[in-house]
Amino acid sequence: MHVEVSLAVCAGGGFCGINHNIFYCYEQEKAMDKSKIKKMWIADQGDGTYKNPILYTDYSDPDAIRVGEDYFMIASSFCNAPAVPLLHSGDLVNWKVINYIWDKMPFDNYDKPLHGCGAWAPSIRYHEGTYYVFVPMPDEGIMMSKTTDPWGKWSEPSFVRKVVGWIDPCPFWDDDGKAYMVTAFARSRIGFKSFLYMSPMEPDCSGVLDDGQFVYDGHATQPTIEGPKLYKRNGYYYIFAPAGGVKPGWQTVLRSRNIYGPYEEKIVLHQGSTPINGPHQGAWVDTPDGQDWFLHFQDVGNTGRIVHLQPMRWVDDWPVIGVNPDENGCGEPVLQYEKPAVGAAYPIDAPEDSDFFEGEKLGLQWQWNANYREDWYSLGGGQLTLYAQESAVETQLCDIPNLLIQKWPAPQFRITACLHLENLKEGDAAGMVSQCGHYTGLLALKKDGKLILQQRTGNWTKNNEVRTDAAVLPEGTETLYLRMLVKQETEVSFCYSLAEDGEYRPVGEMVEAAPGRWVGVKAGLTAINEGGVPGGSAAVDYFVFEEL
Repeated sequence: MHVEVSLAVCAGGGFCGINHNIFYCYEQEKAMDKSKIKKMWIADQGDGTYKNPILYTDYSDPDAIRVGEDYFMIASSFCNAPAVPLLHSGDLVNWKVINYIWDKMPFDNYDKPLHGCGAWAPSIRYHEGTYYVFVPMPDEGIMMSKTTDPWGKWSEPSFVRKVVGWIDPCPFWDDDGKAYMVTAFARSRIGFKSFLYMSPMEPDCSGVLDDGQFVYDGHATQPTIEGPKLYKRNGYYYIFAPAGGVKPGWQTVLRSRNIYGPYEEKIVLHQGSTPINGPHQGAWVDTPDGQDWFLHFQDVGNTGRIVHLQPMRWVDDWPVIGVNPDENGCGEPVLQYEKPAVGAAYPIDAPEDSDFFEGEKLGLQWQWNANYREDWYSLGGGQLTLYAQESAVETQLCDIPNLLIQKWPAPQFRITACLHLENLKEGDAAGMVSQCGHYTGLLALKKDGKLILQQRTGNWTKNNEVRTDAAVLPEGTETLYLRMLVKQETEVSFCYSLAEDGEYRPVGEMVEAAPGRWVGVKAGLTAINEGGVPGGSAAVDYFVFEEL
């Protein structure tokens, strides 16, 4: 949906956009004050409680473990690089991204964006001093990386099994030292779904020992069962696995005295009377003193698959997740709850979002739209410099590899970026992007010696990108302040200023965002050259999130 934005002068001296009865007013702004910048979503309420979601961010398909007093969580990343984010927490509520399992995707075809492909739902386990991460690549196979230091370098990915259509792997070591891997199946790749499969595996995870066997068929009662996580307690083997589909589904648990089944089944968490639709796959973790908790995601559309934390308890050797007002064994998600008792206090925090580019490396909030090259950017002097990469004129914005993007950190916010454009060359375009299913971006395009603000909007499934010259910048413009506004989890619009404390003028059209292939919307920056000549560069002082 594209809507024209009309301009009017505000009483405060700024400019207004009037759009389908939505009134935006951009007052004059003062210079960016770093001391006033804060995180967009804080789950820890500071009073011993937390609110869900604990992460209003697209950490899709989470899995987690506890090692001593440390909690580690990983998530899907699809075709973005670096791949498979690793988060750490001391209390299950306050999380930080600390690393990525892979610096780049392990195959050259990911040098270009392959939407919906790549690193699907991973799992993480700790066994005899080593951390293991299994990553399913539905078109290539089940991959594994390991380390003894989760903050350090992880091993290069190797195949556990080279096979198409196997997904959601989870390793498990039994009491006798034997190892197994449980998996699900992607109908889009293999032609069927709703089955779970068990494979005996080498204890070092170097490969499977034989073909294994199907252990559960969910077609009758648990359709689209997937995302299995395998545990053992009190002599039972448990498979935690969501069913019913991502948005309308529920959390199922299977149990058996034999790892190959047959398995009993029980639905242990559903939406119930809450607004938390489809509480989906996740992880059972405990605290050092024996409390049980469950992390899972909820698909909310544009923001993606956000992460919730639920209390959990055991009744008759079945888990009950969330609260159970009917005492029927099937829980409902909590919206606010007492924090886990971990025996220590941790700072209230959240993953990074705003960036002033003061480090020697890119912040861990950033990923590229595909495998990246080091010569795409540099850092120094408190600036990020993006070097304009050659791009064919017909390439849609969503398919440009060198989009530097990060996840939405909240349902509503604004982003301000300061760009220096004096080193742009003819045919260069640099600016801000909203990368998703229905994407848009506002780029400063150097054309015939002039700087033109051009909006590009399209759909990643269609070759329908529309490019509209929305404004011409004054001759001699070197510094540009771009602002993206995200309202009501859907509306994306832009404005700009020629001075940090100047007027912000609405520009272009408001666009209704839509999620991509199993991913939420991301925001970021890019610099490209479509003139067929070596490009110039754009420098960025900051990329700052603020409340609307």
